[in-house]
Amino acid sequence: MPPLQNGLFELEFPQSLGVYDKYADAQKVVDHLSDHDFPVQNVLIVGTDLRQVERVTGRLTWSKVLSAGAWSGIGMGLFVGVVLSAFSDGSGFLATVAGCVLLGIVFAMIFSAAGYAATRGQRDFSSVQRVVATRYEVLVEHKLLGRAQELVSQQPGLRPDPFA
Repeated sequence: MPPLQNGLFELEFPQSLGVYDKYADAQKVVDHLSDHDFPVQNVLIVGTDLRQVERVTGRLTWSKVLSAGAWSGIGMGLFVGVVLSAFSDGSGFLATVAGCVLLGIVFAMIFSAAGYAATRGQRDFSSVQRVVATRYEVLVEHKLLGRAQELVSQQPGLRPDPFA
């Protein structure tokens, strides 16, 4: 594995302080350590058991695809129209912007329609995707593990899942 940003995400000899089901719990542990003057720059929170989650947000139809293309074209057309107007002599500002918006709408709708048609009904829904961790392990530099364990044991709510 290639080095990550000059060792920023590495510890010399990391040891597991605990595994937690929620990121907020792992974060509480590090916050508790910080509150007790523990050198938290020697701590990593590592998300493990990664999963890709896809949330379906709706059904795609021709009207939705073309509408989204039109809105995208309006945004791009406004941007291009204003940029072109900035380099012109100032006359015809509205005509330039309006022309660019119309062209943006036309081209964006064409590209949106072509992309949707290319799927041939194989993906008639919209969605968002995210990679999430299902467990979070708190790692500590080996020479500080004993102190970290002692601090965590003082707070019953911070103890890790013993079955992780």
